[in-house]
Amino acid sequence: MDTKNLGFNTKLVHAGEFADQFGSATVPIYQTSTFKFKNAQHGADCFSGASDGYIYTRIANPTIRALEKNIAELENGFDGIATSSGMSAITSIYIALLGAGSHIVSTASVYGPARGVLEQDFSRFGVEASFVNTANLEEITNAIKSNTKVLYIETPSNPTMELTDIKKCAEIAKKHNLVLVVDNTFSTPFLQKPLDLGADVVLHSITKFINGHADVVGGVIVSKGEELYKKIRHALVYMGGNMDPHQAFMVLRGVKTLALRVERNQSNAMKVAEFLANHQKVEWIKYPGLKSHPQYELAKEQMSGFGSMISFGLKGGFEAGKKLMDNVHLAILAVSLGGVETLIQHPASMTHAGVGKEDKLKAGITEDLVRFSVGIEDVNDIINDLKQALEKV
Repeated sequence: MDTKNLGFNTKLVHAGEFADQFGSATVPIYQTSTFKFKNAQHGADCFSGASDGYIYTRIANPTIRALEKNIAELENGFDGIATSSGMSAITSIYIALLGAGSHIVSTASVYGPARGVLEQDFSRFGVEASFVNTANLEEITNAIKSNTKVLYIETPSNPTMELTDIKKCAEIAKKHNLVLVVDNTFSTPFLQKPLDLGADVVLHSITKFINGHADVVGGVIVSKGEELYKKIRHALVYMGGNMDPHQAFMVLRGVKTLALRVERNQSNAMKVAEFLANHQKVEWIKYPGLKSHPQYELAKEQMSGFGSMISFGLKGGFEAGKKLMDNVHLAILAVSLGGVETLIQHPASMTHAGVGKEDKLKAGITEDLVRFSVGIEDVNDIINDLKQALEKV
């Protein structure tokens, strides 16, 4: 069935489906490492590309391809590449687009390991990286060098909840012949479509909202064009960072309810944000749906919703935040985000612990920053949990 002209929710359910020979109503799990050829010529044709048959699951698998096509269609891209984790997606992009002597400009507050692997590992092979506040376009322009190849942005950023103007970044990238890569994990294609705004590549940790149930680790990359798609897939296949068929099946099941979950997540988040914004023990709060957010207007322009991620700080700093996290009952003290359950964590000592102290401060990751991923529970229960915990701060 051609789903390209159908609505988003219909695509969530049906995009990427194929006609299974037994008539399965859902995409089956092809739990196999290798595939049988019809004859010697068929095998040769598969390896040469003359046939689109399957060879080996590290290269491609029907269950995984269904997921790749589904997410590619949701993002309005050429095709998708499913990976074993979000970091596998990130490093596949780095490997494909960067080389010795090349340079990348990235959001300073980007996911900790996405920054760490550049600083600690890719640097050993001659790759340079500059980390700037990409919400400030002047900082991006000033960081670009003659050897810059990639502009990598995360918007909203993790965990500072700052927004970067994707359209304007696309203009900068085009002017300087850069590949614009956008981590769209926080928004998902339901709330934001970077490729439509001029990005070349979009990626997700599908561990988060796309799967949505905290039971699968995975990543996905979607390219706007065929050339970049082939380059990145080549890197992934050679490095062996492919997704497992069972992972893909689980994510295909989870993605069907993406819009329903995100709508509930962000509805709850707005009420939680308003509660926190008016609480006497909260020093500051950043949520794109609040008019107090410095990029509230940009959020309305490039996003169709404000999402469910909140960052805030308490009067009393880190110790107050620690006391809050130790006293919540409903919210789970854990990293990750985007599930049906509410999570709370301290980025400076957890997800971004590997980033140097000075670099954390430059990126806006302060010691008092608490990251809150709002789930789908009854919102009064979430607020009451925060209320009782805040009373103990």
